[in-house]
Amino acid sequence: MNNVLQEPVTRIKGIGEETGEALRDMGIETIEDLFAYFPFRYEDYEVRDLADVKHDERVTVQGKVHSEPSLTYYARKKSRLTFRLLVDRYLITVVCFNRPYLKSKLSINETVTVIGKWDQHRQTITASDLKIGVPTETQELEPVYSTKGALTVKGMRRFMKLALEQYGEAIHDPLPVSIRQAYRLVSKKEAIFAIHFPRSHEELKQARRRLVYEEFLLFQLKIHAFRKIQREHSRGIAHDFSMEILQQFIQKLPFPLTGAQKRVVQEIVKDMRSPYRMNRLLQGDVGSGKTVVAAIALYATVLSGYQGALMVPTEILAEQHAHSLQQLLAGTNVQVELLTSSVKGKRRKELLEQLAEGRVDIVIGTHALIQDEVNFHRLGLVITDEQHRFGVEQRRILREKGESPDVLFMTATPIPRTLAITAFGEMDVSVIDEMPAGRKKVETYWVKHHMLDRVLHFIEKEVQKGRQAYVICPLIEESEKLDVQNALDVHSMLVHHYRGKYRIGLMHGRLSSEEKDAVMKAFSQNEVQILVSTTVVEVGVNVPNATVMLIYDAERFGLAQLHQLRGRVGRGSEQSYCILLADPKSEIGKERMRIMTETNDGFLLSEKDLQLRGPGDFFGTKQSGMPDFKLGDVVHDYRILEVARNDAARLVDSQAFWHDESYGWLRFYLQQAGVFSGEKLD
Repeated sequence: MNNVLQEPVTRIKGIGEETGEALRDMGIETIEDLFAYFPFRYEDYEVRDLADVKHDERVTVQGKVHSEPSLTYYARKKSRLTFRLLVDRYLITVVCFNRPYLKSKLSINETVTVIGKWDQHRQTITASDLKIGVPTETQELEPVYSTKGALTVKGMRRFMKLALEQYGEAIHDPLPVSIRQAYRLVSKKEAIFAIHFPRSHEELKQARRRLVYEEFLLFQLKIHAFRKIQREHSRGIAHDFSMEILQQFIQKLPFPLTGAQKRVVQEIVKDMRSPYRMNRLLQGDVGSGKTVVAAIALYATVLSGYQGALMVPTEILAEQHAHSLQQLLAGTNVQVELLTSSVKGKRRKELLEQLAEGRVDIVIGTHALIQDEVNFHRLGLVITDEQHRFGVEQRRILREKGESPDVLFMTATPIPRTLAITAFGEMDVSVIDEMPAGRKKVETYWVKHHMLDRVLHFIEKEVQKGRQAYVICPLIEESEKLDVQNALDVHSMLVHHYRGKYRIGLMHGRLSSEEKDAVMKAFSQNEVQILVSTTVVEVGVNVPNATVMLIYDAERFGLAQLHQLRGRVGRGSEQSYCILLADPKSEIGKERMRIMTETNDGFLLSEKDLQLRGPGDFFGTKQSGMPDFKLGDVVHDYRILEVARNDAARLVDSQAFWHDESYGWLRFYLQQAGVFSGEKLD
């Protein structure tokens, strides 16, 4: 499709080579790129009453100059100009930095319009913009663009106006009329004009709504079309097993499945019986029973004549899973084995031979499973626990040890629905959102540092009952930058406090994996009563006898991480406690502590965490799988995201989408994105 908007920006009359080069440095090469370079905020010239303005809010006011401007210079060529302004019944101070020329232009009783930040306590506005004289008919909202180098905001406004005047009519609309009418969306052309130069707040709102929907729809179309093509062009294993035998196995489990577990098992079984390859993410809060679901899926694999593999991040977790699966599968003919780097010599050689010959049905292990020497006879299902702990390459190597085995990822990190749709959009998502009956809720308390002695006394009472405790710290050793408790100091303080009455272990990220395993083994066997640790215990440690989790400087952690840490206790039959030791200075820190004490629902916490931290920080670091939307915000625009996702799924599955002319631009977009080569798919 020939498109004039793909021409370089220098085609715009008024933009020369030098400006074109400056725009290219900002990632703007074509006219279309320029149109898609949206303002990051707007100067709002709507005059407001100061009585309605909050402290630190941006505001536009209009008034008369009430005092001679005072100009002072500081540093090198830096200046500060102040004057008094009478705004209705308020006499306020206006501060302008580095605009000395205004001194000669401002006179008493002159009408001025000031835009800036309102300091309610000092009754002062720090001006970002100032206009002298009675304003003529002016635009209520002016775009503010992010700029680089010699380019200015005023210059960007001028170039955008030139571009819209010369090429605005060439803006095509990729959305068919049917979709626009269904949601009452303005046209793409109207939206682009209005997002850059809105004539009102309502016009801006409608333009943004339209463009966010399009952005989300195109992203979701790419995911759904890619999934459809992958699915229909990749052969999987159609597992053939007796549902009756599988049902008998489920009925013999030591406890009944929850409604959520039953639903998830049905989704997984349906995937496994289909000829397409399963690619499913299983989310379940700590203690929701993911291991049982994994056992059922692995048993189904064995029933159909295939082998199953479960890969976990640590040796101790591999041992725990192997023990659990051996118990759950006791009484069947299924052979379950453990393969980690600790399995050496003759035993290792035997195990590898049995695996290659098909005499081992299910193998549980760490990244040792992906070593070259490990070969499967007939691998049919790969399960990865806490999949974000493994790199993409590690997961791919394990998958390729079989011929298109089904893939199930498990995570105990509750991922908000909006992030699951975006970061894991290529997967089907199953959620266990119900806890097994009879599990006691972990009681959570927020205490200040001055109450530490009472907390340590409480821990001692629990240890005297034969229980154990975790003490979590944010750092390994002292940092000059951060005044937070560190693991080494806390360990020595506790050793001194308890005067050798109890064994106190220490674990952190700088220990070798062998040292970590030794510490955890000692703790799990109650040879260590109190374990001081950094967040390395966050995932996959199961010590049912531990009933107290004390978290130092809890305000330093996100809600999702605090919830993961809390999930390390409450795994046995005794009442468990999580104590958050924190003196947060910020409102967000205080809010985190309040939320943690109010709910044990991981999914609710993950949504709150997302709202407090934003999508980029949710996974601790910027998640590489997270798309960088230009306008859309997955938190605030989640309803639009949901609608776009449902629409994309419906379109991709319809015949009309692949053949109708009205969807031509959308198909062209998918071609450009490399999703398919352009042939019409039936």
